[in-house]
Amino acid sequence: MKVLLVHNFYQSSSPSGEDAVFRNEWQLLKKNGIEVITYEKHNDEIGDYGLGRKLLLPFRNIWSCRTYRELTQVLKKEKPDIAHFQNIWYLISPSAYYACRDAGVPVVQTLHNFRISCVNGLLLRNGHVCEECITKKAGNRSEVMGHGNKKINDRSGVMGDRLRIIQNAIRYGCYRNSRVYSIPVALMQYLHWVKKTWSDKVDAYIALTEFGRQKFIEAGLPADKIFVKPNFLADPPAPNYSNQNYAVFLGRLSPEKGLSVLINAFQYLSSPTHNPSPITHHPFNLKIVGDGPLMENLQHIVSAGKMEGIEFTGRKSFAEAMVLLGNARFMIMPSMCYEGFPMAIREAFACGKPVIASNLGSMAELVENGKTGLLFEPGNPVDLAEKMKWMIGYEAECIEMGKEARKVFEENYTAERNFEILMGIYNNVMSNG
Repeated sequence: MKVLLVHNFYQSSSPSGEDAVFRNEWQLLKKNGIEVITYEKHNDEIGDYGLGRKLLLPFRNIWSCRTYRELTQVLKKEKPDIAHFQNIWYLISPSAYYACRDAGVPVVQTLHNFRISCVNGLLLRNGHVCEECITKKAGNRSEVMGHGNKKINDRSGVMGDRLRIIQNAIRYGCYRNSRVYSIPVALMQYLHWVKKTWSDKVDAYIALTEFGRQKFIEAGLPADKIFVKPNFLADPPAPNYSNQNYAVFLGRLSPEKGLSVLINAFQYLSSPTHNPSPITHHPFNLKIVGDGPLMENLQHIVSAGKMEGIEFTGRKSFAEAMVLLGNARFMIMPSMCYEGFPMAIREAFACGKPVIASNLGSMAELVENGKTGLLFEPGNPVDLAEKMKWMIGYEAECIEMGKEARKVFEENYTAERNFEILMGIYNNVMSNG
């Protein structure tokens, strides 16, 4: 089998987990004897563009003639059996699907976020979940309007429903809080929904969780084309069931990650005014591992509030982060958005650590409440504080949860299990093509 892997790397200054997934799956396939070729683009090249090319970039996002031309040549030369896409934004574009379709090569697309139906890709607005641009398949409405006008009604229904993507982009400026940035992305989404690119030019989609799969079905993707395959960890650390009496947050310090909720919860735990049994009687610390746009603001809040026990470690290498995670009592994921597949949860499970997570989206699917961690009401610092207090007070039970988490990792998130699932998807697509 020969597999073409296609990926558009994010900017080096803002690396994405999708970049890591691309590299991991390339190594996984090669390790198992699969012949792999790649087609890659890097968003770093945008920085070298002149003003004219930058102004034309939104149109390339809709359709890249360069991608179509280059990929057609690769397909003609290499003749792969299947093409597997990770990310196509912003230099590859959906034109790559058409190049594959014209060459008779089936397409698999991994869905890391909700970009096909949400301008910012997160289903998030003003710190809260937003599903205004998710619609059920418009084809359903034609069934109640009679078969004679089915094609007309299908098309008008799709166009009407999908126009809300553009309307909301104008209304809210969802991408980078800017209408200028949002409208071209929304236009790309709208045109390719109407053109049926998402439904007809991709043979199979990979959702990272069952929750994600259901959301993509609600958005209008064909249910029979969506498979579930989680991300994996190629070289997992050994589990560590001891700890150094601290909790850890691991991730990007950005608004949707719920860091303010976490800091407020820790402050509540430490305050005798709010908590009859503050953790100051049982010293416990919080390590915030990562970097991002909120770093300085969060540090100021902690400093101004004279909050002891909170440490900002900054960005760490993967190996350093795993050491910090392995020595923690538990990990906290207070995210305010659905998340695609939080790799930090996978890493915590590998280390044998339970997770306290928002009872929201894929997090609520991945963390089994009372077994591999605890779930709290999203955005509620008091509820989070209570869950943290329980984890701190019941160390033996916390360790048992960590052991269960490691079992879940071994059953679901190893390279061996992932390769088995991936081959099943590839073979299904090729046999039905």
